[in-house]
Amino acid sequence: MSGLIDEQETGRVAQRRRTRRAILEATADLLRSGVEPSVNEVAASAEVSRRTVYLYYPTLDQLFLDATLGTLNVDVDAALEAQKSDDPRERLTTLITELFKAMETSLPLGRKLIKLTVDAPAPAERSSRRGHRRVAWIEWAVQPCRNHLSRRDHADLVSALALVIGWEAFIALLDVRGLTPKHARAVTIRAANAILAAFQ
Repeated sequence: MSGLIDEQETGRVAQRRRTRRAILEATADLLRSGVEPSVNEVAASAEVSRRTVYLYYPTLDQLFLDATLGTLNVDVDAALEAQKSDDPRERLTTLITELFKAMETSLPLGRKLIKLTVDAPAPAERSSRRGHRRVAWIEWAVQPCRNHLSRRDHADLVSALALVIGWEAFIALLDVRGLTPKHARAVTIRAANAILAAFQ
């Protein structure tokens, strides 16, 4: 009897996981098309009830944020895992190239992410609103520099790179400077390498 209960529990967990994924994928697809969907539109696209959407995501903002981050993270993680070089320049190039691929194809999602960050309540002291994944990616890229940098300098290197790698810089290059995504990527790689050289 215990085995049957365990199987039922496992089945329910898997079903909840599939339902959450369906909601996130439906939301990401709608956002990517430039639509800011309602709960009804998300529910219809995911083929679940409105109540089910609210069960997993009490607010649309949280749903939009999770959909945005989830879309961007998968491909970047896979590319970084495939990069075996210990050269921080090569690692940074891989990171920036993969981020730009994701950002270029998900610009409406990125704009939504920036808006949600700006509109969100102020974070607790000494904590950030978001960006933990980006920081981890940058730390991975410059991890080989730890051998010859102090802890403070290494942390400052990560902070300096965070200024030029990410949605804020990408949107500034497109909207403020009017660059094409290809040109913006090249400028970002040059800026990142200049920052790296300044710390070496």
